[in-house]
Amino acid sequence: MSSMRNAVQRRNHKERAQPREREKWGLLEKHKDYSLRARDYNAKKARLKTLRQKASERNPDEFYYGMLSSSTKKGRKLADRGNPLLSHEAVQLLKTQDSGYLQTMVQKTRKAIERLEEEFTLKGKGEEIGTLDGERREGRKVVFVADESEQRDWLDRSNAGASRNGEPQDEEKAEKEVGAIRRPKSRKALQKEQIAQKEDKIWRKRIARDKDVKATRLTALKAREKDLRDAENELELQRAKMSNTVGGVNKAGVKWKVRERRK
Repeated sequence: MSSMRNAVQRRNHKERAQPREREKWGLLEKHKDYSLRARDYNAKKARLKTLRQKASERNPDEFYYGMLSSSTKKGRKLADRGNPLLSHEAVQLLKTQDSGYLQTMVQKTRKAIERLEEEFTLKGKGEEIGTLDGERREGRKVVFVADESEQRDWLDRSNAGASRNGEPQDEEKAEKEVGAIRRPKSRKALQKEQIAQKEDKIWRKRIARDKDVKATRLTALKAREKDLRDAENELELQRAKMSNTVGGVNKAGVKWKVRERRK
């Protein structure tokens, strides 16, 4: 029966609109708004009743040793943790040590940035950035010719140019290249070429991934250097305020400045 009742289309529930003559008094309060307001009122009423009862039952002679080291300020309880207070000179010494540590970390981060920038140099969009673990690949030049006679002419010219430059080319190597061009490639040679192409593709992907990793690390190091320098500057300002060499703002919010002695 309930499934049949849910299947029948029901009339849409519509809230009563705000009358025009009452628009100046604000939004019309619905029942859910009244429920929230009543629930909040009753909760506060019960809390006040409990507090009044505790106040009426309080013993004026009640004493705890914790009362000696605690106080109340603006409704907040302040208690002493038992830690000994450091002297002014001890605090200055600690801040000096902190400043030295920050300076050391700034120098260390700066050296890491310089080392990474040497490996990862942004010069141009078309240039390859960085190398991967010192890997180097030799370039390969491919020359297309029309026939065998043109191929022989090109080999003769290349041999002559190499001899002029003081780099004689091996004739047997040239003959092997000519024979390799003449003969059709075998299945093993084709497989080797495919493997070489796959390795080259993998190598390029590794180069791109290494480039992204270095760029991310460089950005993080620069952000860390900025944070360290900000912390160092703030610490130097605190040390200067403690030694009364710069002005500041007191607890009341009044700005003050150190008056220098006239020379």
